[in-house]
Amino acid sequence: MSEQQYPQPQQPGWGGQQQPGYGPPPFQPQPPKKSNAGKIIGLGCLGVVALFVLIGIVAAVAGGGSDNSADTSNKDKAVAASSAPKKSDGAKPAPAEETKTQAEQFKACVAKSGTPTEKKAVQHVTKVTGTDKRNDILDAAEVYTDYSGGIIGPHQGDGKLIASAFTSCYESKNGLVTVYDKDGELLSNANY
Repeated sequence: MSEQQYPQPQQPGWGGQQQPGYGPPPFQPQPPKKSNAGKIIGLGCLGVVALFVLIGIVAAVAGGGSDNSADTSNKDKAVAASSAPKKSDGAKPAPAEETKTQAEQFKACVAKSGTPTEKKAVQHVTKVTGTDKRNDILDAAEVYTDYSGGIIGPHQGDGKLIASAFTSCYESKNGLVTVYDKDGELLSNANY
């Protein structure tokens, strides 16, 4: 008997005839690209917000650089809020106390309840600002003195005594007192 040969199927790509259903797939178009409009708009808005923040920072730095040590206005003669508890009967403070400057009120408080070294250091206070407006959110008081030398000068300890005396006279939930020398340089600061 003779052996019968059956046709062997050829593998695609190896030459020969291709049978239907084999071979490379027909051409398929690529899916459309996603639009980047949302990304562009988002980055643009972020850029605008960053620009406003940058302008705010520059304005704060430019506006906060003023030297208050040479300021001779009467703005520190405003009626200071008393550090003592308010009376419930609605009594107003004496007229003499209303005309005292903030520096005079601070010196009077230290004279009444300060230590001898604090009393001696407070004699050099020339001006106090920021005690009349307190909101317990961010209170910033400034005390100016006739000392010199800044934070590394010989009167650093006196600046700390003045800051300590200030914290004894005034209270705030989130206050910061800064003590300056006659040139406007930092002597000391403390939370009160």
